[in-house]
Order: sequence, then C-alpha cells, then structure tokens
Amino acid sequence: MSGKSPVIVWFRRDLRLTDHPALDMAAQSGRPVIPLFIRDDQIDDLGAAPKWRLGLGIETLADRLAAISSRLILRQGKALDVIRAVVAQTGAAAVYWTRLYDPNSIQRDARIKNALIEEGVDARSFGGHLMFEPWTVETKAGGYYKVYTPFWNAVKNRGVGAPVGGPAALTQPATWPDSDDIAQWKMGAAMQRGARIVRPFVQLGEDAAQARLEKFIAHGIAEYRRNRDLPGVDGTSNLSENLALGEISPRQCWHAGQRALNEGKSGAETFLKELVWREFAYHLMYHTPRILTENWREEWKSFPWNQDERRAEVQAWKQGRTGERFVDAAMRELYVTGRMHNRARMIVASYLTKHLMCHWRIGQKWFQECLIDWDPASNALGWQWSAGSGPDATPYFRVFNPETQLAKFDSDGAYVRRWIAEEYSEPHSDALAFFQAIPEGWNMKPSDPYPEKIIALDNGRTRALEIYKSRNF
Repeated sequence: MSGKSPVIVWFRRDLRLTDHPALDMAAQSGRPVIPLFIRDDQIDDLGAAPKWRLGLGIETLADRLAAISSRLILRQGKALDVIRAVVAQTGAAAVYWTRLYDPNSIQRDARIKNALIEEGVDARSFGGHLMFEPWTVETKAGGYYKVYTPFWNAVKNRGVGAPVGGPAALTQPATWPDSDDIAQWKMGAAMQRGARIVRPFVQLGEDAAQARLEKFIAHGIAEYRRNRDLPGVDGTSNLSENLALGEISPRQCWHAGQRALNEGKSGAETFLKELVWREFAYHLMYHTPRILTENWREEWKSFPWNQDERRAEVQAWKQGRTGERFVDAAMRELYVTGRMHNRARMIVASYLTKHLMCHWRIGQKWFQECLIDWDPASNALGWQWSAGSGPDATPYFRVFNPETQLAKFDSDGAYVRRWIAEEYSEPHSDALAFFQAIPEGWNMKPSDPYPEKIIALDNGRTRALEIYKSRNF
C-alpha cells in the first residue's frame, strides 16, 4: 500500500471520533483518510424514527469531522458498488469499518471484504460496537450462553481495553470525492409532523453523549439501582439513544462505571450489568439470529398468538388508549420522545403479548418504527423476554399487572400526569404534545374522555394462564 494512498473509513453505527478503533488505525497510518457513509438498502429499511435520528447523527458527525479539517462523504447505493466507485475515484488502497452483528450486515460485510481483497484492496473490520466479541465468550462446553447470569459471571472480571482518544486531525486526500447532500436524502420524511415534537428530546453526537455519561456518574449512578425502576424520575443514564448509533462506545461507559464502583457508588454494579445485558443481546443475536424474527424457544413455534395488526385492540395499544394508565402513558411517551422508560417497556410488552395475546412481532415492529434508540438485538431480546418465548424469560408465565405496577413504581402519579392529558384541567405540556405529534387520522384530542378498558385485567390474565397451561411447556 502506497504511503500516499488513502484509507476509506466506512462509518455505520459508530458515529463518533473517540474510541473508534477503525478510525484510529487509519489515522495512525499517516495516510489520507476518507470518511464515508453509505445509504444502502439496510438504511432505507429503517423505521421512521430511527432513520430520522440516524440522519441527525450523520449531520452531527459531519460537523465533528469538519472541525478537524476533514469531511464526511455521503453516497447512496449498494455498499460494494459505492466503495468500488470511491476506491476508483481516489486510489484508496484500504477500507476499514466497525463490525456489526445482525445477519444481514454479516452477510453483506463478508461479501464486501472478500470482493475487495480479491481486487487488491486491504479490507479490515474492527471491534468497537461491543466490549466482548460474541465468539470470544463460551461456556465450559464450548457453546454460547443462553442465560444472562452465567454470561455476566463469565465476563464481569474480564479486562476491557481502555478507550482511545480521537484524532486531532486527519490527513486530507489530494482530491475529495463527490458527496451527496444529506438534505436531499430526506431521512426524516416519514416522521411528518412528529419530528418537530420529538426533536427537543434528542441529545445528538458524542459531545452530548459524554456529557450525559458524566452527569449520570456524578449525580445518578449512586441511586441507579432504585431509581431505574421509577418512570416518573430521571433515574437512568439515557445513553441508549447514543449507544444505538455508536455516539459513545460501551468501553467508555464501562470504564466510567468501574470508576464509580471503585468509589463505592452503590448503583454502579447494576449499571455495569445493564451494559452486559446489551452484550448478552448481541451474543444471542450473533449465535441465534432467529431471535430477530422467530420464537426463540422451539416449543413456542405453534403458540396461538393473534397476528392481525388491524384488530381494534392492537390499534388502541399503539395509540395509547387501552384504558390502562401505565400502558397508555408509556405509549404516549414513546410517541413524544422517541424513547420509553425500561420499566414501562416491560409493562406494555407484557400487556400486548399476555393480556391481549398478540404476537410479540407486532410490538417489535412498532418499536422499530418509533424508537430513536432502536437497536436490533436489544429490541428483539426485550420483546421475546417479555413475551416468554425468548432466552432467559423468567418465568415465561409471569403476567405483569399494569395497575399494581403503577401503584408500586409511580405511587405519586408523576409519570401518568406527565403523559396523559384527559381528565386533567391543566394537562402537562408533554401530554398535550402527544396530540400534536400523532397522525391526524387517529382523531384524538385532549378534551376527549379517558378511554374505557379494552379488556378486564383479570380476564386477560386468566385467559393467558389457561393457554399456557394447555401448551404443557
């Protein structure tokens, strides 16, 4: 490889400059570096909210690169065709990228790597999206882990490499290749009027992510074990949005958590366990990619889920008018912020799959459409865990009661008041924002009466347990 031949760094879900092994290797080479983002079919297949959020993240990354006298090249098309074109235009002799672990990305990246190597291009993939590569964590029998706690025990004392800094500058190529204008990509088109409502809740880029982490370590992690379950309290790190797009690395979060643990902050271990839960999700997606689309447990393949998304109760669930305040508040939070509190995610998932007996895929797809922190592995594992059909579902027959859960975790009603407008004389501004974000075709307004329950909780629970019993799991 000529000392003057550029290195292409293909950005994907790694929209940062710090602790970026592929970018660091390119920068350390001393060769010109061409940062590249490709809008291919996998990008176009994203749901409305994650695609819009990705577009914002790309713009922020471009600004970060411009600040160090570089630039982000944007191209659209099949990834291999785009890379070949940029190689031909620039004389690049190497292409580096950060690994992804979903089956479609694995297949695409393998084809690209093999083709480029055959054509004499140095094609390399690097870690960075995870702390522990999925194939490096094995049971004593040499297999993969199917239960979280043994997985945690296997990795909790492993060394995690220290994060590396970002480049102060990148060598520019003699000539920059052509680039698309991201405004022409219209990444937020499907968000329609919702984009204006969700935008204030977005924290863009690695600077914002680092600020979030620092604030959480300083003020939130000590009480994290307790406060993480209280949806009316700002008790979590809120980093899922940034981790999903790689605006912060898990190694950066892990080392910050370890420092807090060493300082005696009581919630630090719980935070570290949540980071490892994310790793566990990727571990399972890598080894059993069926978790994304099929019931993970073989015995659930013939389970009699309702799969008709057009049913009235499914629409009521999506629109936050089930008559269950915890469920409805959570679904409205999702539509206004693009995120949902983790405790609430468990409640809405249990309600859909157990009280309503609807297939978890319905919920998974809706979250994929609405979440700005959408992550393929975490979303799939969360839904299958809640539904009972997935790994480590403990126990599969647990049916969360939204009323008792609300009384326990929102005893002062702060969460409900923030997100439900009906029946309040002076609704919270966030509750009113929901009606400004939703499609006009939903025909909802804050002056409507709060909806009646679409199913009695005891009836839904009894029906679910009877079906579980009949299956002889």
